[in-house]
Amino acid sequence: MTGPLITPSALAALGDVTLLDVRWRLGGPSGLDLYREGHLPGAVFCDLDAALAGPPGEGGRHPLPATGAFERAMRRLGVSDARPVVVYDDTASTAAARAWWTLRYFGHQDVRVLDGGLPAWEAAGLPVVKEEPVPAPGDFTARPGAMPVLDADQAASLASSGVLLDARAAERYRGEVEPIDPVAGHIPGAVSAPTTENVTPDGAFLPPGELRRRFDALGAREGVPAGAYCGSGVTAAHQVLALEVAGRPAALYVGSWSHWVTDPSRPVATG
Repeated sequence: MTGPLITPSALAALGDVTLLDVRWRLGGPSGLDLYREGHLPGAVFCDLDAALAGPPGEGGRHPLPATGAFERAMRRLGVSDARPVVVYDDTASTAAARAWWTLRYFGHQDVRVLDGGLPAWEAAGLPVVKEEPVPAPGDFTARPGAMPVLDADQAASLASSGVLLDARAAERYRGEVEPIDPVAGHIPGAVSAPTTENVTPDGAFLPPGELRRRFDALGAREGVPAGAYCGSGVTAAHQVLALEVAGRPAALYVGSWSHWVTDPSRPVATG
């Protein structure tokens, strides 16, 4: 496999692969319930809140998981160092991107996102099953630091020295609404870049050339340092994935807005 994405037909042709179903909804329904209604053959359910994030708190709503906890969670799901991993969801790869990024951050070398997710798989006429496999324990060793990250100060600095993309909906960026976090607005200097514009109406990523043009227009041109944040570091991972598809490296502010607003001295911009 080459690149961060894989098509349904290419996945169907693969042999030995670890397949993770990362369906997740902010506020429900349960991803596990969706998984049990039907999933890709051989897929195991990966709980975003429990496996791909630490407990919510001062680090934000979805901080990085502890290294040991992440390693144990991935081993329980059958993840091994030498076996490719493919992740998917049913929401334009929003949650799957967080799995892709977290596995990459902790050093897995071969992780792909099923482009278009479960809807693309079903549209290709490929089977969906209800049987829940019991994976053999994996041997994955978590080695943090393989993907660039930003803390709050670095995110603030990047907003002026490079480009900091806000992956949330534009009305949340502007501070007109804030359904989750206690303060509305955005990091001063950040650029509004909703992740919904990274994908086609059917949830597949735009072609690399179109993504490059999108990010060029947002200021994330080749050679410009780039980073991304969102509400809690989930859709921002989707932004980093889209940038990688476009051939543009980017850092992730994992704590994102939910961490930024824990310190009332940090400035907030609106409009």
